[in-house]
Amino acid sequence: MIKNFLIINCIGTDNKIGLKLDNNFYIHDLDQKVNNNDQLVSNILNLTKKHKVIFNNGFSILVNNGPGSFSSIRTSLAIVKGIKLSKKVNIFGFNNNNLGQFSLANIELLIKNNLLQKNLIKPIYLS
Repeated sequence: MIKNFLIINCIGTDNKIGLKLDNNFYIHDLDQKVNNNDQLVSNILNLTKKHKVIFNNGFSILVNNGPGSFSSIRTSLAIVKGIKLSKKVNIFGFNNNNLGQFSLANIELLIKNNLLQKNLIKPIYLS
């Protein structure tokens, strides 16, 4: 069961990252006026440092596989794979069409309904 996680929902529009620790859920909206690809790592670091996240094999990262912007999805995937290599966290991919509104309830439905792909990331790009 996925208890504590970071979720990265960057597909080019309405980009957000979320963090669930114990019974708390934090959402950070990414500024649409700034190139999110350049700022995504900084935003993740700031959010995880602020809430004192301990990355280990009990922590998971959920990443949106699309459909969406090629560069946004590739950047998200590269960051997630880098964290996995360095911190040994669990990674899961999900399809944007299965999420709906970015909320803890909808994310927990993804988890409960087994709509996540463990370690299997198949991006879907918009043409």
